[in-house]
Amino acid sequence: MSCSNGISSSITMPHAAEAAARDLDPAPKWFAAYTTPRHEKAVVRQFETRAIESFLPLYSSLRRWKNGCRVAVEQPLFPSYVFVHIPRRESVKVLQVPGVLSIVSAGREPAALPTGEIESLREGLPLRRFEPHACLMLGEKVRITSGSLAGMVGVLLRRKNNLRVVLTLELIRQSVAVEIGIEEIEPVRQ
Repeated sequence: MSCSNGISSSITMPHAAEAAARDLDPAPKWFAAYTTPRHEKAVVRQFETRAIESFLPLYSSLRRWKNGCRVAVEQPLFPSYVFVHIPRRESVKVLQVPGVLSIVSAGREPAALPTGEIESLREGLPLRRFEPHACLMLGEKVRITSGSLAGMVGVLLRRKNNLRVVLTLELIRQSVAVEIGIEEIEPVRQ
């Protein structure tokens, strides 16, 4: 910007103005909308009627009804979450949809998901068989579900090639580390 006296100056944008400019970014990004439990499909139908692009990954699960019939049921891969592709400034439109409780955010700002991850899910999931799996964190209590140690509870110690679970016998205050497969353990819910 030049002044009439020939001196040029530059204007720096304060942080609030930078945030406002970011909100005006017209490029759509992927966000995770948190929904009322078991309302994901209804929310997606509402998004369709409002022309909001969304993605709800589903997996097929075989269920047995009380009458003995077995039925394949499509369930959300990520329960209570629907992904929406919108410009950040249009997040209010998503929050107005019945069944949407919030948009996953970092602080006060909706947190955009990496576009590559969502696109990989959209393209890759139809090509493979998949199902949800419990998220296991180091230091988390886990229960062994199969094999000779079934029912024992321990702490997840390592997650590299094989999992290492530390089992402790409280009565004698002794522990043992066991190598075990991911399919043989589940998180302990308290």
